[in-house]
Amino acid sequence: MKAAYRRVVIKLSGEGLAGDAGFGIAPTVIRAMAEEIREVHGLGVQIAIVIGGGNIIRGVSAASQGMDRATADYMGMMAGVINGVALQDALEKEDVPTRVLSALEIQEVAEPYIRRRAIRHLEKGRIVIFAAGTGNPYFTTDTAAALRAAEVHADLIMKATKVDGVYDADPHKQSGAQRFEQLSYEEAIRRNLQFMDQTAIQLCRQNGLPIVVFDMTVRGNIRKVVTGESVGTLVAD
Repeated sequence: MKAAYRRVVIKLSGEGLAGDAGFGIAPTVIRAMAEEIREVHGLGVQIAIVIGGGNIIRGVSAASQGMDRATADYMGMMAGVINGVALQDALEKEDVPTRVLSALEIQEVAEPYIRRRAIRHLEKGRIVIFAAGTGNPYFTTDTAAALRAAEVHADLIMKATKVDGVYDADPHKQSGAQRFEQLSYEEAIRRNLQFMDQTAIQLCRQNGLPIVVFDMTVRGNIRKVVTGESVGTLVAD
């Protein structure tokens, strides 16, 4: 089986690591995730991962309850580092070389993010986990994924979710919601679709970065996306 892409960035939400518990890191979930990523890595694809910290703390939610927004966002970034280190551990247990590069300097547990170093790790066949978002408050991990993907010249952003693509309404709340197989950046922005924040979509548009939004809970979907199968929703020109 041949990969359709040379280099991809997978955007994982922190909430996806929590499993049914809804909080923290579920060992069975992160182990299954590592196994699937290992299989895709075996196809020769260069893989970078951007991971959030929403299973520990969400900056926006904490700010809405009275915490200073910048402080809450920095806490969310540090939660992302925790998740990055946990995912690194799970991947290395699968014998996959992995490096965590953090936008916040925590050199005891992660390398500082340097663009050329990240590219070199990818070229050497290591999985690179980008942690701590952009390193700045008020920016989401979606925007971090779009930024890092542009910086390392990725061919595709894979946005992992708990639904099977982009809908015109929340499918969990509206039974008649319709799924898109393909969308243009312009339509996604005009409709204000909530699968990714507007800044991230604009960044992808400016850099010609296609986005595939897919259901991470279905085993085999990552492999299907990187081998060019039609899965989820493709957002492109």
